[in-house]
Amino acid sequence: MLSIIIPSYNSARWLTSTLSALQVALAKTEWRAEVIVVDDGSTDDSVAVIAALLPEFKYPLRVVSQSNQGRFLARWRGLQESQGSNVLLLDSRVLLAPDSLHHIAQVQRDSPSETVWNGHAVTDPTSSLVGHFWEVPIHIFWGGYLAHPRPTQLTLQNYNSLPKGTGVFLAPRELLIAACEHSWPVGDAALASDDTKVLRFIAEAQPIRLDPGFMAIYRPRTTVRAFISHSFGRGTFLVDSFGGTSWPWNLALAVSAVAPVAILATLVFLVAVNQILLAAGFIVFCILLLVAPAAAAAARRCPARGIQSYFLYAAVFIFPYWIGLVRGLKVHGTKLLSVQRTLATTGGTQAK
Repeated sequence: MLSIIIPSYNSARWLTSTLSALQVALAKTEWRAEVIVVDDGSTDDSVAVIAALLPEFKYPLRVVSQSNQGRFLARWRGLQESQGSNVLLLDSRVLLAPDSLHHIAQVQRDSPSETVWNGHAVTDPTSSLVGHFWEVPIHIFWGGYLAHPRPTQLTLQNYNSLPKGTGVFLAPRELLIAACEHSWPVGDAALASDDTKVLRFIAEAQPIRLDPGFMAIYRPRTTVRAFISHSFGRGTFLVDSFGGTSWPWNLALAVSAVAPVAILATLVFLVAVNQILLAAGFIVFCILLLVAPAAAAAARRCPARGIQSYFLYAAVFIFPYWIGLVRGLKVHGTKLLSVQRTLATTGGTQAK
């Protein structure tokens, strides 16, 4: 018995195709399944869209509604409502490949212990250019895998070097519940990471199989306004995800928060003291720093549209992401002290 949990916020335009692709993938297995869409305070006609699908949908499908609380609590609500021993977390923008669940079933026949699966998600090649911006960052960090996708075991040891996420993720229900309880957000759940700490908990419990056979297409934001809003949120989630996990991450977050102010102050100072050539050289240096990620991503086989999107929207991305990061430090900043506390209590051993 598989429970599919789909958190949804203003996803009316995506739900019909998402559920259609899910139904095709389920039909290629012998699994019994239920589908739970958690409507997280949508203001569009998401509920009406699902109601229209009910007569022809071949699996039990229902909507659970709640006020807008973010994806973490939407998924938690779905877990509480679910009945399956296994759960597939699926975002409303994600299209499962037709053979993805059949592939899992085949592997599990020979290897029943392979119970936790992270989907191999690729950006919809037909989406607008702004939607491809994140391909540059992910190829910088995860290009070793993305250049040559293959079945891989995700563990704590290689956690930061592999792509991961709960947008398309399958695991035993009880393990997911334990991971959510362990990673329960402090304060406003909508400002907390909905997946990084959950996945880290699971990876510590057992390896997660990252497999291109479990494939899905992710449909990104298609407007600049939505891209800016998403960037703002990702800056905040970054602090909650990695603040306090290690000294390097603490330093990186602190530097990222200070760097834009320091760069602007340096430029103003050089102009104020009439060092125009130095100011021009400093601007060129900053531009080269901005270009460097695209060059690094290209070396790791980032698609051309991702590179194009980065050059076009990098300037749009920086400010909202930085503001989001500053907000994250304000909301989650105490997490950065956890390393110091760990050092104090363990006699100098750095937190994992």
